[in-house]
Amino acid sequence: MKTAEFDYKLPKELIAQDPVEPRDSSRLMIVYKKSGAIEHRIFRDIEEYLHPGDCLVINDTKVIPARLKGKKAVTGGQVEIFLLAEVDKDLWEALVKPGRRLRPGTQVIFSGGRLTAKIEKRLTGGERLVSFTYEGDFNSIIEGLGEVPLPPYIEKPLKRIDRYQTIYARDWGSVAAPTAGLHFTPELMLKLEKKGVIVTAVTLRVGIDTFRPVREENVEDHEMHSEIYSVSPDAAAVINEARERGNRVIAVGTTSVRVLETAGESGSVRPGTSSTKLFIYPGFKFNIIDAIVTNFHLPKSTLLIMITAFAGREVILKAYKEAIKEKYRFYSFGDAMMIL
Repeated sequence: MKTAEFDYKLPKELIAQDPVEPRDSSRLMIVYKKSGAIEHRIFRDIEEYLHPGDCLVINDTKVIPARLKGKKAVTGGQVEIFLLAEVDKDLWEALVKPGRRLRPGTQVIFSGGRLTAKIEKRLTGGERLVSFTYEGDFNSIIEGLGEVPLPPYIEKPLKRIDRYQTIYARDWGSVAAPTAGLHFTPELMLKLEKKGVIVTAVTLRVGIDTFRPVREENVEDHEMHSEIYSVSPDAAAVINEARERGNRVIAVGTTSVRVLETAGESGSVRPGTSSTKLFIYPGFKFNIIDAIVTNFHLPKSTLLIMITAFAGREVILKAYKEAIKEKYRFYSFGDAMMIL
């Protein structure tokens, strides 16, 4: 299967630079995967497509201020360390700038020594293994020193950084937001609850690799980076009970899909914390989910490939063509799609 089959041309002006207000006023495209039919709605209308007893699964991860700016201990040269994933206590996989000058053994100082980093090792993909030394609580220090990273296609500074967090963000550890969840408001969640829709949370700590394009010529040759996920016993029970009743399990975002299809490989969602490198592409057998709420994704991305696996290539490319024609807003701060 060729990666080029998942390409499309997007006018730059359709890349959303700002989130809409309120969150649930974004547009919502309804796509029926069996017929290919399309409806155009507003996101708050999603209530009409959810039924009492349906289980809506959200990802409650929280984006960390992953971009750290410091100085080399010896020369005072400017350095940037971008945290990717926690490997062990005080040990992180990271991207660094300037890459060539940050060799193993180099020490970096942040905020006058409040935090110190040491480059431990260069990894095969060019990333670095970085250890940190500090006094106090690491998370609190990072919250004070770091910057929340926005995707490179967002060229405008964000007026309110909380708009790159979902309203239900809880679990500290992601370097990118689960963007399908950005459309929900407290008022909308309350309406769904009153209707009898069951909302439960899982966690996937989103890594930057999720959003990178597939560079291999053949889709099957791409390898995903590992991401940590967690499913509580209560969440697993709620999801499995919904399936046993015959109600739908609806994943909010591709990150929730990865958790559910990893933990539910046997057909029943297992609780626990582990890591996943699951890459979903056409031919994959879905065991848990019945519908997906998602955003419009980058060409050749693993996310676009995943939803194509769920709905079919022709259906998704038709929907994207329609979205471009109707001037939907794309990517992280863009509009949404619900695949039924």
